[in-house]
Amino acid sequence: MSGREAAKSTDKSEHGALAARLRERRRELGMTLKAVADAAGLSVGFISQIERGIAVPSLSSLVSVSRVLGVEVADFLTGQPKPQEYEAPTRQADRLAFAVSESAVTYERISSSFPGHVLRSVIIHEPPGHRGEPIAHEGEELMFVLAGAVTIEVDGERTILGTGDSMHFPSTRVHSTWNHSDTPATILWAGTMDVFGEDPVTPFHKDKKQKAD
Repeated sequence: MSGREAAKSTDKSEHGALAARLRERRRELGMTLKAVADAAGLSVGFISQIERGIAVPSLSSLVSVSRVLGVEVADFLTGQPKPQEYEAPTRQADRLAFAVSESAVTYERISSSFPGHVLRSVIIHEPPGHRGEPIAHEGEELMFVLAGAVTIEVDGERTILGTGDSMHFPSTRVHSTWNHSDTPATILWAGTMDVFGEDPVTPFHKDKKQKAD
């Protein structure tokens, strides 16, 4: 087996592990696909695709699903981001890229961690043609395109952002990104969502026991 084939095999194994663990955890909690989807701000179809290993969630989608199920986000990241000390600079040469399972989208953590902090930020590298899944969640976020171009859709309205363009909006509005170009896009993202899974997690509370799918 070549090195490339071995890497693909490892990627599929990691993706399969992510799908299996999320599916098993949901069933353990007795939650339906719809219950998880509604609580995470995602579609039922997308949750089903994740559990079947057909789709790889974005970082924000993984965070939303993980918090609903009460599991640690870091368990599903390859090359886990390390928080910087308060007021310590983040050197480009020292930053490690990380990803969700075998996703082609990679991230670089640039925000630090200290008591009471609410802002998180990453540099996102999106390959040509990548389309993120629509999602809505609490908080707010800002995207600044460092290189390339992306289409941002918010509540059904599409806006094309080129290098140097930015957009700031409430995360409660359904939003997604799409690299519509044939070149990679680099985006600076800053928001209040706990994309690193540092806040305590508890399973989503259900008033009634449901039959899991």
